[in-house]
Amino acid sequence: MPQAEPFTWESMRALALSLNLPNVEDAVSWGQPNLKAHGKMWVWWSPTEHAPVFKTTFEEREFLIEVDPETFFFTPHYKSWPLILARPDKVDPDWVVANLKRVWREQAKKTFLKKWDAEQAGSPKT
Repeated sequence: MPQAEPFTWESMRALALSLNLPNVEDAVSWGQPNLKAHGKMWVWWSPTEHAPVFKTTFEEREFLIEVDPETFFFTPHYKSWPLILARPDKVDPDWVVANLKRVWREQAKKTFLKKWDAEQAGSPKT
């Protein structure tokens, strides 16, 4: 889904919160706003790169940069961490949503996730 406007922290935050996932909260780390999921950093904005920072794996980061270097990148600051930055005017909102949902699940405790999945399976789809 192409986006009309480049992402800002405010629009990235709004998209993340619109997913209505439990255990998500606003936080501040290193003087910058971010969102935490299950008490762990989930998504944030790099003030020096003016770009969102997403959790990923090293393998996925390498793949994304190889197939879409116009969108995805990292800097020496992020080299040692399984993180990737995305150009706000290029990143696909569908990719953002998929990444956020996957990372949210990965950060959840298994007991919580099992209960939440069971509740979701029993609730009517809207």
